[in-house]
Amino acid sequence: MDQPSPEPDVVAGATTDGLPIAPSLGLALEAVHAPRRSSLVDARVVRISALAIAIAFGAAVVARLMIALIGLVTSIAFYGKLSLRFVSPAQNHLGLFVILVPVAGGIIVGLMARYGSRAIRGHGIPEAMEQVLLNQSRIPPRLTFLKPVSSAIAMGTGGPFGAEGPIIATGGALGSLVGQLLETTATERKTLLAAGAAAGMAAIFGSPVAAVLLAIELLLFEYRPRTLIPVALASVTAAGLRYATVGTSPAFALPALTQPGAEALVFYVAVGGLAGLASVYVTRLVYWIEDLFEHLPIHWMWWPALGGIVVGIAGYLVPRTLGVGYDNISDIISGTIVGRALVLLFVMKLVSWSVALGSGTSGGTLAPLFTIGGGLGAALGEVTARLWPQAGIDPRIAALVGMAALFAGASRALLTSVVFAFETTLQPVGLLPLLGGCSAAYVVSALLMRHTIMTEKLARRGVRVPAEYTADFLEQVPVSAVASSPVITLCAEDSLEIVRAWLDSDAPEAHHQGFPVIDEQDQVLGVVTRRDLLDRALPDEMLVSDAIKRRPIVIHEDHSVREAADHMARENVGRLLVLSNTTPPRMVGIITRGDLLAALARRLRESHDATRGIRVMDALGARRRAS
Repeated sequence: MDQPSPEPDVVAGATTDGLPIAPSLGLALEAVHAPRRSSLVDARVVRISALAIAIAFGAAVVARLMIALIGLVTSIAFYGKLSLRFVSPAQNHLGLFVILVPVAGGIIVGLMARYGSRAIRGHGIPEAMEQVLLNQSRIPPRLTFLKPVSSAIAMGTGGPFGAEGPIIATGGALGSLVGQLLETTATERKTLLAAGAAAGMAAIFGSPVAAVLLAIELLLFEYRPRTLIPVALASVTAAGLRYATVGTSPAFALPALTQPGAEALVFYVAVGGLAGLASVYVTRLVYWIEDLFEHLPIHWMWWPALGGIVVGIAGYLVPRTLGVGYDNISDIISGTIVGRALVLLFVMKLVSWSVALGSGTSGGTLAPLFTIGGGLGAALGEVTARLWPQAGIDPRIAALVGMAALFAGASRALLTSVVFAFETTLQPVGLLPLLGGCSAAYVVSALLMRHTIMTEKLARRGVRVPAEYTADFLEQVPVSAVASSPVITLCAEDSLEIVRAWLDSDAPEAHHQGFPVIDEQDQVLGVVTRRDLLDRALPDEMLVSDAIKRRPIVIHEDHSVREAADHMARENVGRLLVLSNTTPPRMVGIITRGDLLAALARRLRESHDATRGIRVMDALGARRRAS
C-alpha cells in the first residue's frame, strides 16, 4: 500500500500502518485561529445595564402616564368630567346607558388595530414573546405609542382588564426600540426588551423581584448573568421611582395574618390545586370564545365592539366588573367582599373578561386572573371555615393563594406568582401557603394542559416556546472528553495520487472525513477534507499542501464542547484541531461534528437510564403491593 507520509525520520511521532500519528506537534500560534474565552460578564454588560437603567426611567414614566390616561378616559366616559385621577367606573350613574360605553371603546380600539397595528390586540405578553422568539426582539416602534393608548381606551371605557399587561408590553417595546436604534445584538435587544417589561411591572406594583422572575420565566427563556443583571437593575430603578412618587405601601393592602397550622396548610395546597384545575378551563374558555369570534361573518375590527356588549351588560348587573379592578383584589383578599357578592363578582368578571379578551381587544390578564382566583379561593375558604372551624382556616389566606395559584396555573410562571403575591401584600405568613398552592396549581395545569394562556396562541401559529430552562449539557463537557486522539495526519509534500491510493485502501484510519496537514517542521498548515482529496478536478500530481483551502481552526482542550460547537458554526467548519494548554501548545486531538453528537447521545443515554430506573422502581413497587 502506498503511504501518504514522508520517511519516519522526517515526521515526528509514532506511526500506524506507516501513517504518522501526531499527539504532540509544535504549532505556529500566529497561524491558527482559536475562540476567545467566554466570560460571565464583560464591558458590554455594563453598557447594556446602563441602557436598561435609562429604559427603566422611561418605562416608569410611561406607566404613570398610562394610569393617568386610564383615569382621564374613565372620568370622561363614565362621569363626564376631565380628571387624571385613577378612579373606578363602578360608581357611575349611567343606568342602562353604561352598556354603550364599552361598545364605544371597542369600536375605537378596533379602528386603531385595523389602521394602526393589529399587534395591539390581546394582552401584550404573548406578542412580546413572539417577537423574542421569531423576530430577534424587534418590536415595531409604533407599538410604543399605540399599545398603551389603545389599552387605556379599552380599560377606561370599562374593559375588565389589568393595566400591567399593556404596560409590560409597552416597556418591552421601549427597550426593543432603544436596542434597534443603537448597535446591539439580538441577545442584547432581548435583554433590553425584558428590562423594559420588568421595569413596567415594577413601576405599577412595586414588585421588583417578581418583575425579574416574570422576565426570566416568560421573556428571556434563560438564566445568565449577562441578561439577569441589566433586567434586575432596571426593575430596581423602576420600583425605586414608584416608591419616590407613590409611596412604599403595598399595592394590595392586607391586614396582618396568623401563621397557619398543618391542617390549614393542607387546605391551602388543595385550594391551589383547585385553582390550577380552574386555570385549565379558564384558558380553554378564552380560546373557545376566540375561536367563536373567528367564525363570525364580519371583519375582526368589529369584534371588540361585540365583546363590549357583554362587558356592558355584566357591568350593568355587577358594576364592580368594569375597569381595571385593583380595588376588587384588595377587597377580596382583605375579606371586605364576602358571600353572594363575592361569588357574583368573580363569576361575572370571568364572563366579562373572557369574552372581551376573546374578542381581540387590548388589555391585560394578570388583574382579572387575580380577581377570579382570589374570589374562588375566598369562597372556598369561607365555606370550609364554617364546616371545619377547628382547622383554623383563614379565608383571606385562601383568597391570596387562589389568586396567585390561578395565575401560576394559567401562565406556568410559578416563582413569579409566589413572589408577586408576597411583594404586593408584604405578608410573609402567606409565603408557605403560596408556595404550596402555586406548586399544586402548576402540577395540575401541566398534567391537563399542554400550552398556557400565554403560549396557546403562539403554538397555534407554529411557534415552539421553551418550557424548561436547563443547564446546557455541552457547556459542562470539556473538549478533551470527546475529542478523537491520536490524530491521523497527512504530509504536506505528498502528492494527491499517493493519498488517494491510501484512501481507497482498507485501512481503518483512511475512513476519516478530515486530516490535519503537517510540514517538515511538524507545524500544522491546515486541514483537508476527504471530499477535497477525492476531487477529480485536482490533478494527481498536486501536493497535499496545495489542496488546503483555509488556515487551521483550533480550540483548546479545556474549552467546553458548547464553545467548540459555536466556533465551528462561526467558522463554518466541521472539525477543529484541539491544542493543549502547555507552552508551546501541542496538538492533542481533533473534534468533529460527530463528536458533538456523541456528547449529546451521552446525555440522552443518561436520561434514558434514569427514566428506566424510575420505571423499574415503579414496577417493583406495584409488584410488592400486589403481593
